[in-house]
Amino acid sequence: MAGLCSHMPSSCDCFVSLPPASAAREVIFGKNSDRPKDEVQEVVYFPAGCHTKGTKVQCTYIEVDQVEKTHAVILSRPAWLWGAEMGANEHGVCIGNEGVWTKEPVGTDEALLGMDLVRLGLERGSSAYEALCVITKLLELYGQGGNCKEEPVPFIYHNTFLLADRSEAWVLETAGRFWAAQRIQEGAQNISNQLSIETDITAEHSDLRKHAQREGWWSGQGGFSFKEVFSLTQQPVRMEAAKARYCAGQQLLQKHSGQITAQTIMAILSDKASGICVDSEGFCTTGSMVSILPQDPQLPCIHFFTATPDPSRSIFKPFIFVPNITAFHQVQSPSFGDKDPIRDNPRFQSRVDRRHELYKYHQSFLETKDCKQHDRERIQDAMKKCQEQILETVKSVLAGSNTLTPQKLADLFYDCVDKELKLYQ
Repeated sequence: MAGLCSHMPSSCDCFVSLPPASAAREVIFGKNSDRPKDEVQEVVYFPAGCHTKGTKVQCTYIEVDQVEKTHAVILSRPAWLWGAEMGANEHGVCIGNEGVWTKEPVGTDEALLGMDLVRLGLERGSSAYEALCVITKLLELYGQGGNCKEEPVPFIYHNTFLLADRSEAWVLETAGRFWAAQRIQEGAQNISNQLSIETDITAEHSDLRKHAQREGWWSGQGGFSFKEVFSLTQQPVRMEAAKARYCAGQQLLQKHSGQITAQTIMAILSDKASGICVDSEGFCTTGSMVSILPQDPQLPCIHFFTATPDPSRSIFKPFIFVPNITAFHQVQSPSFGDKDPIRDNPRFQSRVDRRHELYKYHQSFLETKDCKQHDRERIQDAMKKCQEQILETVKSVLAGSNTLTPQKLADLFYDCVDKELKLYQ
C-alpha cells in the first residue's frame, strides 16, 4: 500500500471525528492538501463584510452574484487562487475539498473551481448544512470547471467535500452539476479522491436519478448507490492510489476510535507509511489543517494551520476568531494584481515567485544539503517542543485554566508563526 501511494499523483485526504469517536465532546476536522510540489500555499484571513445588493464577486475564473453579508473566514489556499483548499469561518464551520473523476465529463470551460465553492460556502454558511446548501445551489447555477493547476496543461476534476460544525458533518459528492450528500452525526469518517456515498443518501440533486437513467447508468430498479452509479468503470491511476489511502485512513480512525483528539488527527495527517502525508516527485502535502470544534458553544473553536509543506516537519499553529485579528504577512504570498499571470489570456504562460516568508525559511530547512545532521535534529526537536507547548496552551484555554487576554488571542497565530521563523534563523 505505501509503495503504491508514495509516488502516485495524489490530491488530499479529509477526516472528521464526532463523539463517541472523539475523546471529548468535540468535533475534530482535519485535512491534508496535496498539490503540485512547487506550489505555495498561504494562510489568509478575511473579515466579515457587507456588500451592496446586486454586486458581483470575482472568483478564480468567473464572477458570481455577491450576497449582502459574508462571514469572517480563515483560509489555506494555493496562492494563485481566489478560493481555498480548506478553511473555517467565524461560526465554527469547516470545509475541505477533494478532486474526483466520475462518469460525468469534466468541464473544460471555465466555471467555479471546487476551491471557489469551499470559500463561498464558508463566507455564506453559518452551519455545515447551510454551507452545503450554498455550494449545491451555486454548483447547479454556475457549474464547475477550469484548470486546477497553475500550468498551461489542463488538470481538471470535479469535487467531493467534507463539511463540519460543532454538532454534525456532511459528505458532499459531485459529478458535474449533480450531487449527493450524506449526514454524519456520530463516529469518524474520511474521504479521499473517490466516491463513497452508497445508498445512504440524505439529500440529492432533484434530477439525479432521472439523469442516471437517461444516461443508461442506472436501470431505475432496486437501491440507488451514488458510488456505484457514477464511479468510472476504469479508474484513473490517481484514484486507484486513493483507494489505499482511503482504507489506511479508515483503519487509523478505527484504531483510535473513542480517543481521537486534535493530536491524533495531526499524527494521521503526518503519516507517510500510509501515503496520507504525500512526498512524491510531482505532488506533495503543501498545507495541512486541523480544527477543534467544541460542542459547548461557550468554548472557542480552534483552527490549526501549517502554511508549509509536509506536516511531519511543520508546526500546526492555532487561530481563534476574535475581534482585531493581527495581520500575518509572514504566511501571505506577494500580490501581483492585474499583472498576475492568471489574469493573462491564454493563462499560465509565465510564473511568478509566490513564496511567502515562512515558506522560504521552511523550504530552506528541508532542502539545504550542507545543513549538518545534528543541526537538522536540533531544529526538529525544537519544533516538536514548540508544538507541544502550543497544544498545552490550547488545552488550558479549552479547560478554562488559562484565560488569554483578547489581544493575546488576536495575536495567537501571528506569534506562533514568529516563533517558528526564529527556530529556522
